Amino acid sequence: MKFAFANIVGWCFLPCLLCMGEEVSGEYLSPLVLTSGKGDTLYVATATSKKLVIFDPIAEKTVGEIPLPCLPSGMALSPDALQLYVTVASPAGEVYAVDTATHEAKLLARVGHTPNSPLLSPDSKTLYVCNRFNNDVSVVDVPSGKTLERILVQREPVAAALTPDGSTLVVANHLPAGRSDRDYIAAAISILDTQMRKVLATIELPNGSTGLQGLCLSPDGAYAYATHVLGRHHLPTTQIERGWINTNALSVIDVKNRKWLNTVLLDDVDLGAANPWGVACTANGGHLIVALSGTHELCLIDRKELHARLSKVAAGEQITPVAKTADDVPNDLSFLVGLKQRVPLLGKGPRGLAVVGAKVFAAEYFTDSLGVMDLEAGVPGKARSVPLQASVPISQVRRGEMLFHDAGLCFQQWQSCASCHPGAGRTDVLNWDLLNDGIGNPKNTKSLLLAHRTPPSMSLGVRETAEVAVRSGIRYIQFAVRPDSDAVAIDEYLKSLTPIPSPYLVDGQPGPAALRGQQVFRDAGCASCHSGPLYTNGQLYDVGTRSGLDAGPFDTPTLVEVWRTAPYLHDGRAATIRDVLTTCNPDNKHGKTSELTVEQIADLTEFVLTR
Repeated sequence: MKFAFANIVGWCFLPCLLCMGEEVSGEYLSPLVLTSGKGDTLYVATATSKKLVIFDPIAEKTVGEIPLPCLPSGMALSPDALQLYVTVASPAGEVYAVDTATHEAKLLARVGHTPNSPLLSPDSKTLYVCNRFNNDVSVVDVPSGKTLERILVQREPVAAALTPDGSTLVVANHLPAGRSDRDYIAAAISILDTQMRKVLATIELPNGSTGLQGLCLSPDGAYAYATHVLGRHHLPTTQIERGWINTNALSVIDVKNRKWLNTVLLDDVDLGAANPWGVACTANGGHLIVALSGTHELCLIDRKELHARLSKVAAGEQITPVAKTADDVPNDLSFLVGLKQRVPLLGKGPRGLAVVGAKVFAAEYFTDSLGVMDLEAGVPGKARSVPLQASVPISQVRRGEMLFHDAGLCFQQWQSCASCHPGAGRTDVLNWDLLNDGIGNPKNTKSLLLAHRTPPSMSLGVRETAEVAVRSGIRYIQFAVRPDSDAVAIDEYLKSLTPIPSPYLVDGQPGPAALRGQQVFRDAGCASCHSGPLYTNGQLYDVGTRSGLDAGPFDTPTLVEVWRTAPYLHDGRAATIRDVLTTCNPDNKHGKTSELTVEQIADLTEFVLTR
């Protein structure tokens, strides 16, 4: 594994590093995002290949390619279909304007770290772009390419939708914000006013909502629909049946009134619908389609009847034996019975969706194909799969990546490894009471980046190596017995993950505050434990954070990519690195920080966040 930093100071700048940290070999396309204009052309953004694929949705075949200088992460097509605005998975935040006739790509703007989900205003003069790792939305003037505003949202915006009149922007935040040792923690939907360029509302989803991936609006813009995992993090992980650990959900937002309407579960009572990703609405508003990425299916939902059922339960009518009130709906695995159909796909890992006429297209990420489902009069036919390129032999790393995201490894398909480690092995932010270190002592989910190079594993170091942890996870969290070859492949995938340059870097390098903070880091004794190129000595320490049934001591985590893994400490009690150094370190057991000045704390924080 190669790292971009040469010493303790910082990173080299990687202008086109894949934002998810997943394998970039050039062999695979990894279709991720789909967009279409007038119905005769479908554009496919490929996450691991520097190009867009042009697809004929009528003939169902690839008809061309558009080369790009970087890996695409999102697309917006102008109403006249003459221009494609393409965001790329880059810390430099490039947005390109692509001429659909000549295929020429010109740099339009530089926005924020890892831009995605571009949206064009109805008059085509303004482009809205989600900057995932800056936690904000850029407002770009299209004619000049100038950024007019950066609007702060909650955390890791990964999907967005614009109302038909262009007045309201709805943004899905991938992860919860704040400390995770609270009783209630959830990701949120941000509602933005595009004229005032400010957030009007931050709508928190049900407790345990995390891993938001997809978002769409009803044709009239009245409702937004967001896909996500709904973790039951307040329960010990003693079983998995009936969604005891993770369920998979679709949240409905009343856009006009800026409020959460309800959340419905996509799972069946005895069969999970793991890792919902893309979501789309048919042009007539009759149906919602959800890509079930972990189970390789499409879920078709009768939208009219869904809202009718939600209205009835809100009025006090009992809908099912479980759903006696509206508050019961997010816990009811039978609420959508009769309203949804699950259609198996032939390809693997559906993500982005597009509805073109009476066809639904799904980006089948792991098989470099498009799933196609006919939808006539609301009745889905059997899906078929159309390859986007000739078959490529699957490598061990690619197989491991696919298994990591595949709920087929899990008993009843409730979850995949990615359910708790979204974003290529990172963290869902939640605290989980896993049984590998006793019961009644929940721990915050750790990122798996560098896990194989920084033993031991788990907060208490109860797994000697990451290899042991992977196998234990399959057995005790997936509740399955699998051939060791599966675990070997997952090991290789996790070893392939590379860090992403911090958004706190200045032109790819530590700024003045971080350089000052480097000396504070040494003087405060931080470097004695967080040592070496990976910033850990692999030892366990009592840093004064034991509470309740916590046994301690705790493993010294790597600081590489620590900017991405808030909250901090074994139970997520520290919302920020500053909290780690101040309120959560009163006795100087976690570095000698109590006598540092405000300026020194700020510099030290900046240094740590640039790792």
